[in-house]
Amino acid sequence: MGKRILRMGFLFVLLELGGCGAYNFSGADIGTAESFQVNFFQNYADQSPGSVIVPSLDRDFTLALQDLINNLTSLSLTGSDGDLLYEGEIVEYRVTPMTATSDQLAAQNRLTMSVNVRFFNKTKEDADFEKRFSFFFDFDDGEDLTSIQAEAHEEIFDRITQDIFNASLGNW
Repeated sequence: MGKRILRMGFLFVLLELGGCGAYNFSGADIGTAESFQVNFFQNYADQSPGSVIVPSLDRDFTLALQDLINNLTSLSLTGSDGDLLYEGEIVEYRVTPMTATSDQLAAQNRLTMSVNVRFFNKTKEDADFEKRFSFFFDFDDGEDLTSIQAEAHEEIFDRITQDIFNASLGNW
């Protein structure tokens, strides 16, 4: 009798674990896709008035998007012919004054980054889109951009890549 209960319990655990295979905690709807490709996001920010070029911004952003998709899905990263394709360019990277002191000096600045993204899904073509994603990071005027850049990039990249992920695979 004890062995029978043990076997039934073991079988129950196997069925429960097997049932979790199609579910993932990110809520990603990958459909039948098995691979994804993230093409290099060129930095064309200097074509937007007031924007500047930051060395390695394009590489860092491309890697951040690859890492997020890789970490939140079971898809394989490929260099070509992926079922899901992300491509685009960085179109804005600028610092603007946000608030002023009584002396009419900037008290706070805002770093804004915008990315134009084209998404193609070979397994579900009605999911394709081209869209602009943007986010910002506020910092005190007394702080130099280079001193807060790593923190700013982390926050901006986290938000923009998550927004891209939600738009392409979030099924919201």
